[in-house]
Amino acid sequence: MPPSSTPPRANVAAHVPTGQQSTPNSRGGSAISNHIGLLGVNVNNLRPWIERDIEQAQTCPVDDMLQLFLQHVSRRPEAKQPDLLQKCLKEVAHVLNKMPAADRFHPSRIKEALDSFASERIETTSYGPFVQASNIAFTCLAGLQVKGMLDTPSNLDIIFQVNDHPIHQDHQDRTSKRKPDVVILPYTCAFAGLPEENRDMGADDYKLISAATKPKKQLFWKDVLACIEFKRPTKRLSQCSLSYEVAPYKPTHPEYRRVEPPETDTPAIAAADSAQTPASLPVPDAERPVRRSPRLAVSSQNSSNDSSKRKAAETLESASKRAKTDNDTEPDPEPKLDVTVQTGLYAAEMFAANVAVKHLVNLVVVDEMVWVWYYDRQGTIQCSGINFIQDLPRFMVLLYAFQRFSLVHWGRNTDFKHDEKNDSHKLMIDGVDLELHTTHKDRVAHYGLKGRATNVFPVTSAKLSKDNPEIAKDGMVAKVFWAEEQRTSEPDILKKVYEIAEEQDAVKGHVPHLLWHHKFKDPTSKIREALGVSEPAKGSRVLYILVFRKLKPITELKGTEFFDAWRQCIMCHYALWQAGVYHRDVSPGNMMWYRNGTVLMGVLNDYDLSSLATVLGPQGNERTGTIPFMALDLLSKKGQRGEVKHLYRHDLESFMWVLVWVSLRYKDGRLLSRKSRPFDEWATVDAETCGEKKSFFQTNFLQYEFFTVDQRMWELVMDCLQSLKADAYRRETIGYHMRRQAGVGGLIMAEEFELDDLEFLDLFTHTKAWVQLSNSVQ
Repeated sequence: MPPSSTPPRANVAAHVPTGQQSTPNSRGGSAISNHIGLLGVNVNNLRPWIERDIEQAQTCPVDDMLQLFLQHVSRRPEAKQPDLLQKCLKEVAHVLNKMPAADRFHPSRIKEALDSFASERIETTSYGPFVQASNIAFTCLAGLQVKGMLDTPSNLDIIFQVNDHPIHQDHQDRTSKRKPDVVILPYTCAFAGLPEENRDMGADDYKLISAATKPKKQLFWKDVLACIEFKRPTKRLSQCSLSYEVAPYKPTHPEYRRVEPPETDTPAIAAADSAQTPASLPVPDAERPVRRSPRLAVSSQNSSNDSSKRKAAETLESASKRAKTDNDTEPDPEPKLDVTVQTGLYAAEMFAANVAVKHLVNLVVVDEMVWVWYYDRQGTIQCSGINFIQDLPRFMVLLYAFQRFSLVHWGRNTDFKHDEKNDSHKLMIDGVDLELHTTHKDRVAHYGLKGRATNVFPVTSAKLSKDNPEIAKDGMVAKVFWAEEQRTSEPDILKKVYEIAEEQDAVKGHVPHLLWHHKFKDPTSKIREALGVSEPAKGSRVLYILVFRKLKPITELKGTEFFDAWRQCIMCHYALWQAGVYHRDVSPGNMMWYRNGTVLMGVLNDYDLSSLATVLGPQGNERTGTIPFMALDLLSKKGQRGEVKHLYRHDLESFMWVLVWVSLRYKDGRLLSRKSRPFDEWATVDAETCGEKKSFFQTNFLQYEFFTVDQRMWELVMDCLQSLKADAYRRETIGYHMRRQAGVGGLIMAEEFELDDLEFLDLFTHTKAWVQLSNSVQ
């Protein structure tokens, strides 16, 4: 039995504003699923939350970003050098103003190619001239000497390459298909896509001819350093000037891409979170995503929603450009996506293809204007636009910086070294060797732009195996994720958990075994501080890697074994809560198990969103909880705004929704087919709509018939749902009578509504089904 004492709680007036009681969700990234197979959600359903992240992009002047890029590739990258941009503009203008010559890589050929780009009236045929202009520019810039800058390009030898060809990528048990218009990648990776009969082509011919046409073979996301997506609403564009001068930045029209208001209030298909990522989005009515995605448009007289290329969002399950409904029989047209949203989707693919990526840079080209988009796990930054025809020197400076970028500048984490032979990643930190099996079938991968971006990989380590032989023989996993700096770290939370485990049998053996951890330096706030972006530290993230004993997901269990592990997790959670560790993210993926000999041990996993009672006030910028499993109070408007205090009963209610979810959607440890399982829509709507659907089910569950569920488990589901209904009615009745007594404006103390934590737990442990199942597993 759990302990009988309950820590005292302060009384709070329910009818008056009390300030922030919990952390309102940072919209967007935390909804993206890490483990798509867990929820049975199509990857394409994640698209609205990618779009939401794009809508929330911060902005900065492009000159500030160019200055920062140049500083990174200067001889003194850590020193502020405010004159670098002007120096580089002066030098590239000098290059552009050279007299024409016959050399096909002469600077005058850049202008000729851009004039050809401008004269094209069909978007797809304009890719080639743009690529040629950029690749000629790289050749012209390769030997450019600028005081204080690196003299030579990086060894990546990057080029622009026309793509407009499907690139596929696996995401757990789903496959994506996307077609970026143009990509930036190392020359060797682009050349590798040539058919054997064309391998005798020289580098110069490739950069001018083959790079300007579609590749014959599929490229790979892991090789792509940046994507460029085009939109061509205007038929005739400017022509290049005969000469260029260094001039102050002239804002484009528009200077930034903006989002037009949603046209309906219909909730969009949204991604619920998975085992590893919290998924709760406080989306006010005016901001809620819509099923027909709002177009991202510009408030400019020369902007238009028309495009010669009508790209629909690519379906992430098939080669079709039409999405399917849940029964896969009726076509459900995917809304037309704006160029910026498509580019964000490419960024999500690039994040997923590489381990521990810090940031990405993509380009959006609309007519003769280009915008730089910077993505990291804290959010997205959009730079003001450059007219690359009228202000060609600035575009040349951008290319000059790109050409000198190393893999680190492109955002790759070079500590994680790819082992091509084993298709894994290796790293050595403080004498600890790790080999992450990043393509293993048991990996848990992430797809999205912002948030924790948790990835879990099987890992081997000679050092850790030697130090922990008994644990290592069962296997180890590495958890790689971007934690919010403002939160108490998971290793610190676990330190407190292990102290409690020494005194509490309900906790000992029921929490994850942390074998080793490391915190990387260089938080995401650093670039925001350099750019002067508002609130640079808000939601700042830093990379962690943690190595644990390998556990198994609770969804593999069935019948009494599932109940036994589920119950043990509840008792562990209760003991931790009473001792001052608040988990706050109960979901199926955070409930695991292993066997200690023949004894089944349930494990309450994942403490990266937990908090300690000793830390006052909400932490971080990321709302805790996974939408399908959150308590109804927290799925309300007030709850999503952070105005509802997160109580023990909310977490315990989440355990009940896990019971409902697993019992009715799994049979013999396997997820049922789409036609046979209920509640898919809980994972594909926003928080408030999910709350409405769950509330309706809780009220009317006796009307449903489930033929796949074990009878004993169905009786437990019914008992637990009835207990939730009874307690909700009790609180409503007390509130009604207290409101009558208090009168208009009278104070009502919220504490009067609540049972003690143990009393609330007893509502479920004393039900007939719980008692019978408990006796059967003794």
